[in-house]
Amino acid sequence: MPIYKYLVKNKRGENIRGKVEAVSRSQAVSTLLGRDLFVIDVAPLGQNSGFLGNLNRNKIKFEELVNFTRQLATMINAGLPLATSLSILEEQSKTDMAKLTGNLLKDVEGGLSFSMALDKYRDNFSRIYVQLVKAGEMGGVLDSVLDRLAITMEKEKDFRAKTKGAMVYPVIIILAMVAVAIVMMVAVIPKLTTMYQDFGAELPAATKILMSLSDFFVNYWWLLVFIIGALGMGLRAFKKTPRGELTLNRFMLKLPIVGVLQQKIVLTDFTRTLSLLLGAGVSLLEALEVVAGAIGSAVYREQLKEINQQVEKGVTLSDAVAHYENFPPILYQMIAVGEETGKLDEILAKISEYFEKESEYAIKNLTTAIEPMIMIMLGLGVGFIVIAIIMPIYSLTSQF
Repeated sequence: MPIYKYLVKNKRGENIRGKVEAVSRSQAVSTLLGRDLFVIDVAPLGQNSGFLGNLNRNKIKFEELVNFTRQLATMINAGLPLATSLSILEEQSKTDMAKLTGNLLKDVEGGLSFSMALDKYRDNFSRIYVQLVKAGEMGGVLDSVLDRLAITMEKEKDFRAKTKGAMVYPVIIILAMVAVAIVMMVAVIPKLTTMYQDFGAELPAATKILMSLSDFFVNYWWLLVFIIGALGMGLRAFKKTPRGELTLNRFMLKLPIVGVLQQKIVLTDFTRTLSLLLGAGVSLLEALEVVAGAIGSAVYREQLKEINQQVEKGVTLSDAVAHYENFPPILYQMIAVGEETGKLDEILAKISEYFEKESEYAIKNLTTAIEPMIMIMLGLGVGFIVIAIIMPIYSLTSQF
């Protein structure tokens, strides 16, 4: 019989890891639920959590998941049964999304709850998504939870589009600069070098530097590609380690403008997700644990785990958050108001809108700062090349 490893939480809020024998993953989950345990994760032994081997591994685009959630929320709110809604979505979806929806439909018709069916496809549905649906099922408010989830995902989709749109122009300019530099070094400068050598002119230092750079590009381009590739792969491997991810994340947060932008984006995700979980009826401790595991920043992930431990000991969330400088005063002050009024989820939703606007301002500031920097670099580069090319020509004409 297959063995499954699990991570659960008991009634005292303690995390427990262990193993259980079961015919299938769903049976393992049912066994653990029968022991009055809150199931966080279950996976076959020898397999990483969240990557289930015999299931759909095709990664669905975020935009498709947004549409799926919105359409499902609309149909559930209209009174259609879950199975009927999934069947309609399967018919109108395409390729991988249709296959995934069909698998969800089979699981639901086979007796699994919708949250358990979603949990089988962790490659596509995050732990936060699954927890929200589970909370909606337990509270009998799946329709409203799906509606709030769809609204949140649509906001994230719009924010991603704004971020990408703001960075398009700087990226195009940088790529154009690189392309022009390569053409100059590989095609133009070598011809000028040959001409100068034929005339036997005394070349200034700037021209010699430019010719040396061009010679290096032409003869040792492969070495440059190798060095860039090796550095990129080394940095990527370092980032995959816990220490490397934490180190790079700390460095990014300290950068001017970029660090502020990253902080605002993380705080937007944190407050929005925590608001969504609390509004769906998930307890504060469970919500903090889920958010800490899903947040994109290693620095904030570690701090949220520590905050969760403090809250578990009886410290208020506002007091726990106030000890960390990465959380601005407005955040823990607003959280304190939410705790006092009993409307923490609503306050977090409002503060998430504030951080989202701040993120948009930070993006504008970043693009505003990048554009003049690019122009300065372009001007210096063009000026250096012009001086390096014109000076020998001027020297040659003065000899006649």
